[in-house]
Amino acid sequence: MTRKTAPAPETPIPSATGLDRSLRQLVGYTMKRATNCMMADAARVLEPLGLRITTFSALSVICDTPDVTQSQLAASLNMERSNTVLIIDALEEAGLIGRHRVLTDRRSFALRATLAGTRRRRAAVAALEAHEDAMLADLSAEERATLVALLRRIDQIDQ
Repeated sequence: MTRKTAPAPETPIPSATGLDRSLRQLVGYTMKRATNCMMADAARVLEPLGLRITTFSALSVICDTPDVTQSQLAASLNMERSNTVLIIDALEEAGLIGRHRVLTDRRSFALRATLAGTRRRRAAVAALEAHEDAMLADLSAEERATLVALLRRIDQIDQ
């Protein structure tokens, strides 16, 4: 037995803009939209450098923390260790990092950026800073600092 539905009224459908008006009152939804916007553009900026957001993030931690272990890297990026192995493999294959055994724990590897990795990271940071300057041009320096501070409070990062 099929159920018949009444035909849709012949009212014009409003444009897509504004259909989510009530959702935009929610902090989480608004943050998701802002994040999607920032990340999509960041991915576009990193692509010519042969990096993705995840590989850039890992490379940055490795550059900042020579001899970080794979487990420490996974914890710092809030990722599963198995997922970071794929990222580490990609960075190593690109010649951006080296993997070395930890002398005190033969099961662990210490990660260190190569000169090429350090240079690539420096270029990526410059490109991302320009990207953020463009994306956040309507915010003053004080507003940007406040935004970062508020987001850190939500994420509970102490810095």
